[in-house]
Amino acid sequence: MFAFVVRRLLQSVIVMLVVGLISFSLFNFVGDPINNMVGQETTTQQREQLREQLGLNDPFPVQFARFVGNAVQGNFGISYRMARPVDTVIAERLPATVELAFVSALFALLVGVTLGVYTALNRAGWTSRLVMTASLIGVSLPTFLIGILLIWIFAVQLQWLPSFGRGEVVSIGGWRTGFLTESGLRALILPAITLGLFQLTLIMRLVRAEMLEVLRTDYIKFARARGLSNRAINFGHALKNTMVPVITITGLQLGSIVAFAIITETVFQWPGVGLLFIIAIRFVDIPVMAAYLVLIALLFVVINLVVDLLYYAVDPRLRVESGSARAH
Repeated sequence: MFAFVVRRLLQSVIVMLVVGLISFSLFNFVGDPINNMVGQETTTQQREQLREQLGLNDPFPVQFARFVGNAVQGNFGISYRMARPVDTVIAERLPATVELAFVSALFALLVGVTLGVYTALNRAGWTSRLVMTASLIGVSLPTFLIGILLIWIFAVQLQWLPSFGRGEVVSIGGWRTGFLTESGLRALILPAITLGLFQLTLIMRLVRAEMLEVLRTDYIKFARARGLSNRAINFGHALKNTMVPVITITGLQLGSIVAFAIITETVFQWPGVGLLFIIAIRFVDIPVMAAYLVLIALLFVVINLVVDLLYYAVDPRLRVESGSARAH
């Protein structure tokens, strides 16, 4: 187990370095940030002086080494557009994205697993067929179109929910949350459904396929022959074995929810780090863009590590194979 964790950590470090190198390299060719930081009346000498202060005249290896060294310490430099520390700006926006991703993932997991189990156990019913047809629509439609449709129906036509913003928030120990206000909860509903709908359909179809496969296995037939109740068979045996691949997919989808939140936050003008990244691209704010991609890569690396450990704990075959390898 220890060797497995160490090997995964070393792989994670390599992945983070590669991601940092690629992102930092690409962002150096998207434009000159100085043009967005100064006015037309700025002289050439002042421009060069500012470039020197920001270290933009240094060779690329020097700039990247400085970026990595600062990133390890949690320092991503100063935002070119806002003239504020990047870590402070991201920390202010992070609660909005975390809450949106958490609610979306919880919505996708609970509804997806429930519908997946239901359609597997009642696969011949018209309700299951209707749900499967609707899931195809959910997979096919792009996220931004789903968001626009929800806004048109529930915000414009019915006027039940707000169409943009985060609503009223309260601060608890530096964490600004909308969970404790009515307007904050109402503002969260539409973007959470929009962001979680695609993951919901994937989880539902995966659970259904795995559940059907497990229900056809010999040990399920043996359990029925022993006289076990359908509840014990379906939920005590079949669903438990179905959850092994579901854990892997759900963990990876959690990282995708945070990464894909860019589109949802743009449609609903949700004040999270995804919208901050879009604004940073518009103004060629390289420190913010690089910091965002590094944080997303770190999130995926951590989630993959946790998923691997959970997979190792849930599936006894991996522990048996690991023990056999050590014995040989």
